Amino acid sequence: MTSSALISSISTDRIAEVSRNTAETRITVRINLDGTGQSSLHTGIGFFDHMLEQIARHGLIDLEVHADGDLHIDGHHTVEDVGITLGQAVARAVGDKKGLRRYGHAYVPLDEALTRVVIDLSGRPGLVQNIAFTSGMIGAFDTQLTHEFFQGFANHAGATLHIDNLRGANAHHQCETAFKAFARALRFAVERDARSAGTIPSTKGLL
Repeated sequence: MTSSALISSISTDRIAEVSRNTAETRITVRINLDGTGQSSLHTGIGFFDHMLEQIARHGLIDLEVHADGDLHIDGHHTVEDVGITLGQAVARAVGDKKGLRRYGHAYVPLDEALTRVVIDLSGRPGLVQNIAFTSGMIGAFDTQLTHEFFQGFANHAGATLHIDNLRGANAHHQCETAFKAFARALRFAVERDARSAGTIPSTKGLL
């Protein structure tokens, strides 16, 4: 980033709001991890809004994203910074992680495409993404930015994230299965586990 970010947050139970303002973007993300999949999305990139809608709907996360970015240059800063801000919001919403399942995984197909996502809310950021996109652009969305979004999320949520597109010929399908599988994996990872209520899901006692 070319300027420092101003971060503010409000956290009550599993609701968090984070604002990030830089010389390149102005972004606000609000999430409710115990929502019903409702969304209000305004990034200026139609296909990206469609992908964020998949996170809300299939993750059962209420999600509001309002982004004003330098789209006259390209979508890079906007997509990356939304990933960063969403990651910060998830980190704030899960709090000390007591009682979380912590791990989640999902396989999602869409016609010929199939993607697997595995996530660990480990506190150790890391992304491994293997998607050989068959097209560089989907509408106004640069498919390279899929990596930037998930990298920003993983870094700031403190998540280890593996994304593997196992097969696919259509770039739209490849991308959509990645976002849907991410949503389902995240949904499982942030669920409360009644059997481990009040305990940190780690032998270290800290995540």
